[in-house]
Amino acid sequence: MRVLLLVDCYLPHPKSQAKLIHDLGVALVAEGHAVAIAAPSENVRAGVEVSDEDGMRVARVRGPRIKGASKVMRAIHEERLSSLMWRRGRSFFEGERFDLVVYYSPTIFFARLVRRLKRLWACPAYLILRDIFPQWAVDAGVLRKGVVWRFFRRRELQQYAAADVIAVQSPRNLDYFRTALGRRRYRLEVLYNWTLPEDGDVPRARERGALRARLGLTDEVIFFYGGNIGVAQDMDNIVRLARAFPREPRALFLLVGDGSEVERLSAKIRDERIDNVRILPAVGQGEYLAMLREVDVGLISLDRRLKTQNFPGKMLGYMQTGLPMLASFNPGNDIGRLIADAQAGLCAENGEDCELLDHAVALARDPGLRRTMGQNGRRLLEARFTAQAAARQVVSRWAPAPSAREAAQ
Repeated sequence: MRVLLLVDCYLPHPKSQAKLIHDLGVALVAEGHAVAIAAPSENVRAGVEVSDEDGMRVARVRGPRIKGASKVMRAIHEERLSSLMWRRGRSFFEGERFDLVVYYSPTIFFARLVRRLKRLWACPAYLILRDIFPQWAVDAGVLRKGVVWRFFRRRELQQYAAADVIAVQSPRNLDYFRTALGRRRYRLEVLYNWTLPEDGDVPRARERGALRARLGLTDEVIFFYGGNIGVAQDMDNIVRLARAFPREPRALFLLVGDGSEVERLSAKIRDERIDNVRILPAVGQGEYLAMLREVDVGLISLDRRLKTQNFPGKMLGYMQTGLPMLASFNPGNDIGRLIADAQAGLCAENGEDCELLDHAVALARDPGLRRTMGQNGRRLLEARFTAQAAARQVVSRWAPAPSAREAAQ
């Protein structure tokens, strides 16, 4: 099949969806499909720049800054996204033909472009839904149900309506469609997040290199959070944990990323003189993976008010590099059972601060426990979260079935 992957940012952007789409594309190529990727980019000068990368055609369409922009400007830019992508990328789209459009959410503003492309190529569309927005913003208290909510809600429903199949990332997300959207009929399935596990990614021991030298650390246990630092992640949860952590064993809580909460959290850490928390800006994928090989525990935090469930993309990096996980999640999230059943880390519901602290201290004091849980996490990745499995699932409804001879090879 010829497959177009549509995403709102692509490499070298450090956001997790950029790498997810890259890895999915590489896996599709390995399965024998022809793949192209289309994404807006603030770093190209022409209307559209097309290149060949890792066996795929990549079309970067000149666009405004979306990630990292203010909330108002981001909404304005994303509302224009479909028309901008079509207008500036039209020569690419009309010069190609695809059998399937795969589009990634967030963003919720691809519906008009997807409908246009479906008509152009007479093909189906597959929506990879990772964030249920605006519902999570309502749950977290960021957005009230008013005029703005109704605007986003319309775009959300248009996004769903453009899809022939919607792939959610957790079985619990299916409940949202049954309860909040029960009058509408969608073809739904669960598609777990994925990565390309590579041999040699798991170190036999945590490395002591550039990151520790940069931070002036020696034997401290590093609890690492990498990704968006926003309201839905409830980073105050991690700051409370750091503030309550005992002086021995020595530990550092390192937060790496950008987001709406960075400035406020930085001021809080400074004003309250919390000396075992550091915040660093987002980095590229290569530097990010290098950091993971030096740290000791991967942190996951989700606001307890969230009603929708997800598996944060940062889990993939943690599992890939053999990091045990310390997870604090919203009630009912499948993530707790998944990590606990695999013995890949320790978990507590957000708000259970004493339990989370006990788990953190246990991991800090026991390198053998960290090593065993990290190895279990790697096994979990290889069993359930590979890009190869995701690629096969995405195209399975439309790709021709292999002949008996091909299946035997």
